[in-house]
Amino acid sequence: MPLKKPHNGLQNGDGSHEKDSRHFGNGSQQQNMDLNDHEEQNLPSVLEVSNNSPVVNGIGSSLANGSLNLHSTVKRKLDGEKDYVFDKRLRYSVRQNESNCRFRDIVVRKEDGFTHILLSSQTSENNALTPEIMKEVRRALCNASADDSKLLLLSAVGSVFCSGLDYSYLIGRLSNDRRKESTRIAEAIRDFVKAFIQFKKPIVVAINGPALGLGASILPLCDIVWASEKAWFQTPYATIRLTPAGCSSYTFPQILGVALANEMLFCGRKLTAQEACSRGLVSQVFWPTTFSQEVMLRVKEMASCSAVVLEESKCLVRSFLKSGLEDVNEKECQMLKQLWSSSKGLDSLFSYLQDKIYEV
Repeated sequence: MPLKKPHNGLQNGDGSHEKDSRHFGNGSQQQNMDLNDHEEQNLPSVLEVSNNSPVVNGIGSSLANGSLNLHSTVKRKLDGEKDYVFDKRLRYSVRQNESNCRFRDIVVRKEDGFTHILLSSQTSENNALTPEIMKEVRRALCNASADDSKLLLLSAVGSVFCSGLDYSYLIGRLSNDRRKESTRIAEAIRDFVKAFIQFKKPIVVAINGPALGLGASILPLCDIVWASEKAWFQTPYATIRLTPAGCSSYTFPQILGVALANEMLFCGRKLTAQEACSRGLVSQVFWPTTFSQEVMLRVKEMASCSAVVLEESKCLVRSFLKSGLEDVNEKECQMLKQLWSSSKGLDSLFSYLQDKIYEV
């Protein structure tokens, strides 16, 4: 697929550090939190956003347009759009009227018409997922479902989008109490995936780098996936002695075809961004140098549409899939629980994870 040349004057990181106030607007919607999440109030405090905060790449690298022509409204000059960049030290919380909900391993920004969630883990490497991080994402999704935003943008800080489950965390927890922890972790995965299945507003994902394991499996549960040329995708579940998760046992054969899905799930085949786009896992691929601007232009274009139209359109497209996906999610997590509860399955996992799992 031929790629257009990047727009002049908008290389990655060119944006001024003096952020437009509209890009750093504070949310004003009342928090809608699960009753089971009371303990999250005790998370450590985070840094406030400052116009002088040093920042590095956020949505990822920038993008240039893929093979498709730009819409006339998107063709407008990019000069007015600032590059969105973030620092691993930056933590932003959406202020609520009656509560101040803070996050440790994700960044939540309330933009004009949409909510922006960034994976930015302080407790794991390469934005790997632990039950605590997955719970934070669920809380952010819950808040976004109840506020006045029209859609959700999910991206990541750093050069890796998400490296899937944190396997060092798995080893540590399952070694201590196999039965109890296998249930807790499997249920955390189930609830995390279920939050994406049940989210009523459109979800746009910007993939700036590698997406592995569960980080790749959740993509078909989202509505639009845009990727940088630097991104790649891998779900080597069988290779690392695990069964599929994130509904990938159903969605991957549906999207990629049975042959390629089996190669990914059983053999750990890696897909480039262009391969993922040609097979329907990704909507468009862009140049890394203008990734941020291209994504923001399109997200803002979507956010200008009617909230009712966007939500009802998603309902029409996905409503008949919802119950089926929830059943698949339940079965996949039950299988993981059984696998981790058995000494044979656990020994197999431990023996493999002594070596480096992913080279990112």
